[in-house]
Amino acid sequence: MPEIIDFHTHAFPDPVAAHAIPALEKAGNVKACRDGRLVSLLAAMAEAGVARSVICSIATRPEQFDSILRWSLAIRSERIIPFPSFHPESPAALAQIGQIRAEGFLGIKMHPYYQRFTLDEERMLPLYEKIAELGLVLVMHTGYDIGFPRDQIADPRRIMGVLARIPDLKLVATHFGAWEDWEEVEAMMVGRPVYMDLSYSLHLLPPARARAMILAHPRDYILFGSDSPWAEPQEVIGQLAALGLDPALEEKILSGNARALLGLPPG
Repeated sequence: MPEIIDFHTHAFPDPVAAHAIPALEKAGNVKACRDGRLVSLLAAMAEAGVARSVICSIATRPEQFDSILRWSLAIRSERIIPFPSFHPESPAALAQIGQIRAEGFLGIKMHPYYQRFTLDEERMLPLYEKIAELGLVLVMHTGYDIGFPRDQIADPRRIMGVLARIPDLKLVATHFGAWEDWEEVEAMMVGRPVYMDLSYSLHLLPPARARAMILAHPRDYILFGSDSPWAEPQEVIGQLAALGLDPALEEKILSGNARALLGLPPG
């Protein structure tokens, strides 16, 4: 069994988790599997045999940058790889991207719905260019979002447009390319060198379709992600195993591709 890396998880400081998780559950009409605390994520990792998790934070307001950065510094460890966040409306956004890199973080998380932007709008391009210039990974929520109206602001056409303009951007399109926009993912993204994580998607797709999409995509560009606490890592690992992929490809998805993207030594 490879040393599993979960490329898409969420956790909050304990006081934040106490109110954030119930609010998110209500907004999305969905039930979390865990309470959103770091200790609960670590427990889920232990149960599933996950060695490392990327924690994706989201700055929903410009003034949250400093607190997210401080918390990310505090929780960073051999097992926890925090991806801090900045808000695109911050006048200091470019400098904050540089600060994230200077503190030694490997990536950033952004979310068009929570941060009020359309993925390919012109004002975002200098930010993406800075992220690419510094070699940071950008985990981007893509597709629709369970807690928002179905406005098409992060769809495959926009993703591919951004990557055409900034080909060096290491963008990870979450939720198997674009959540609940998988016909467009198949038409525009599958088979092209675009990173996708599998978070919160395998249980929503027929297994034969998910398997075909994976097999049609470049083997180096698929990442395991659970979206914990919204799904249990152990269950998502089981969903992946049920697809009957060859062991070498499964190992790349569970570990090898994440290591390569993050610049980690072989496990």
